[in-house]
Amino acid sequence: MSTPAKATRIRLLDFSTAPMRAFHMTWFAFFLCFFAWFGIAPLMAVVREELSLTKEQIGNTIIASVAITILARLVIGWLCDRIGPRLAYTWLLILGSIPVMGIGFAQSYETFLLFRLGIGAIGASFVITQYHTSIMFASNCVGTANATTAGWGNAGGGVTQAVMPVIFGAFVALGMTEFWGWRMAMGCAGLVCLLTGIGYYFLTQDTPAGNFKDLRARGMMPEAKHVRGTFLEALKDVRVWALFIMYGACFGVELTIHNIAALYYMDYFDLGLKAAGAIAGCFGVLGLFARTLGGALGDICGKNWGLKGRVRWLMVVLAAEGVALMGFSQMTMLPLALGTMIFFGLFVHMSAGATYSVVPFINKRALGSVAGIVGAGGNFGAVMAGFLFKTEAITWPQALLISGALVTACAGACYLVRFSEADEAAAREELEERLAAPASSPIAEGA
Repeated sequence: MSTPAKATRIRLLDFSTAPMRAFHMTWFAFFLCFFAWFGIAPLMAVVREELSLTKEQIGNTIIASVAITILARLVIGWLCDRIGPRLAYTWLLILGSIPVMGIGFAQSYETFLLFRLGIGAIGASFVITQYHTSIMFASNCVGTANATTAGWGNAGGGVTQAVMPVIFGAFVALGMTEFWGWRMAMGCAGLVCLLTGIGYYFLTQDTPAGNFKDLRARGMMPEAKHVRGTFLEALKDVRVWALFIMYGACFGVELTIHNIAALYYMDYFDLGLKAAGAIAGCFGVLGLFARTLGGALGDICGKNWGLKGRVRWLMVVLAAEGVALMGFSQMTMLPLALGTMIFFGLFVHMSAGATYSVVPFINKRALGSVAGIVGAGGNFGAVMAGFLFKTEAITWPQALLISGALVTACAGACYLVRFSEADEAAAREELEERLAAPASSPIAEGA
């Protein structure tokens, strides 16, 4: 595929070029998806009482919310290679809004579980976000672009922890019962996703050069039928599965914390609904800058030490995450728990950013499939962690300790992510070509 106008700079106040419109729409859409995906988490204390949910049943709903995303991310990555990110995001947002609004109709554990399963599909939005920015930005800043859009989007998981209790409280203050309060709050989240899906269709295009459909009509990129086999290519690459494991160790932990944080602070530190939500929200808000930091440092390491430099940075930051998570699990005083949560949260977000500073260089022909498989690894990690947190014989602090040890071990998977001399040379050549383009050219600025 020809991409003559990949941007070499991120200009945050620019809304006129295709790369920057995609940049802003991807992070905003992902932010709303994340907000809706975990919108029910800070309200679980209310739902738990209303539906009389047990610890095991809550654990099942946590697993359901992230399990379906494994399949959704695999499918959406394959779909991006065929119909493009613009249509993929449009339909995901529109269709994904249905279960978000529909969870308000849940009257029992079983129906609540099914709606949480359905809501999890919007977590596939992450793959489209990474795919879209990967084909819009050049190699010198693609890691930063990927990390920033994902990080700002992930911040929706933190914002929802603090905002959803306020929205819920506002509906109750207007005279609604708690029964209707949490249902109306989720309805609002779903409606915004629906409207954003419509906006995505009209405000973005697939690549800097145009939409997939138009480019194929002009013979500028292969027909969809000619990109068959890319998913199989990705499946056969051991590097993809190593990144799958490592992304499970960072983003999987992130998803788990989003799901359990509010209840954790309520049950282990005796906080109220709003206070627990506010503290839990601190973890998610780190995504506003920490994931960008991880990707930007990945780009710097790539510029100085090549592709292997990106991988080594990922190994270091992932190992640090595991050690810090084990420390957080042992905290019994609120100030220390909050401080260590923020500390290990920095490494969680940086690890995720570092992972997707490597992904764009694995297989460009199968970029969607690679991004989808690695992204699914994050949800796989969350599912595995979910089984720890639903087990009656293990307390949540013990589950966090075990998770930290496993994360540290997963850092070793970096040794499986290797690049040939030809790969290194191609990356250097692309970087030099993009950086050598005149500042006023479409290659440098994005058009």
